[in-house]
Amino acid sequence: MSRFSRNIRPHVHAELRFALEAQARGEPELAFHHLERAHILGLATTAEHVLVHWRMLLWGVRQRSARECLGQLLRILAAATMTALGATPSGNTGGANVSPVKRMPVPPDLEALIQRARSSAS
Repeated sequence: MSRFSRNIRPHVHAELRFALEAQARGEPELAFHHLERAHILGLATTAEHVLVHWRMLLWGVRQRSARECLGQLLRILAAATMTALGATPSGNTGGANVSPVKRMPVPPDLEALIQRARSSAS
């Protein structure tokens, strides 16, 4: 595992935990928002990227969204194969509601976490 992966992992997992907590409170939209944030953070590391798409798939199952489930199945395969090649669009939120190749702005707080994880990895 790379140093960047070790550095970014706690932040990805924090967002995943926030998603679970929101889901448990009956706030599925907030839960998905945290999954999107986890996706942005985990884009550069295969294990985290695949994990986030898996959790998005589970969210889609709970919401009974065939579109989200199908989108996430395809994205899991892409994340598992393309992340290591660096073929991930920065800022992409990862849901089936956006193109998997669309670059999107990274929220400033997440950009700061990513930059800190990168600089600590050097």
